Amino acid sequence: MYDALFFDLDGTLVDTEALAIASGLEAFRAHGHPVEERFLHDLIGKDAPTSEAIIRAKMPGADLEAVQRDWQAGFVAAVEAGLTLKPGAAELLSARVAPMVLVTSSGREGAHRKLKIAGIAEHFAHVVSLDDVTAAKPDPAPYLLAAKLLGVDPKRCLAFEDSETGAESAHRAGCTVVQVPDILPSEGQWADHLAPDLIAGARMAGLL
Repeated sequence: MYDALFFDLDGTLVDTEALAIASGLEAFRAHGHPVEERFLHDLIGKDAPTSEAIIRAKMPGADLEAVQRDWQAGFVAAVEAGLTLKPGAAELLSARVAPMVLVTSSGREGAHRKLKIAGIAEHFAHVVSLDDVTAAKPDPAPYLLAAKLLGVDPKRCLAFEDSETGAESAHRAGCTVVQVPDILPSEGQWADHLAPDLIAGARMAGLL
């Protein structure tokens, strides 16, 4: 039914968003700029340059380099301690019903490191990271590149995402979109199927 499956990484396949929130709260607090969890929620699904602009707009006087250094260090330590797969991820990836590409807003090095730690790198024919495109999600470029790498029509591809930003990117590329919200709830504006978990979404899309 589908020529390829595309997967977002953070919040979709691996449970990293909660780690990012916890380490971010600690980093801002440690540097004298405590923020509410809701502020960090606004950064979910966004690439690093966009996130940085949002932070600078809120706290122009902050030593953002120091905050981000400690935030990254805390996040990396949490990731290195182990990553938990989202419900249904292992089952869906192991089904191997179509070629799969990872499409993530993470940088190339971080994306491959997370895949290795999570033990799922072998499932993907290609990895499209932030370093591989000139425009990040919600631009359709990441998903268009994923389709190009496999030589398939995006309209014949199924994408799994958790965030509005990612779902919009996949939708604008022409993919059928399954959205499984992670930390933030969603009304599924950009989704063809809004699902409680990956397996339910796959069934809604006729994949399983």
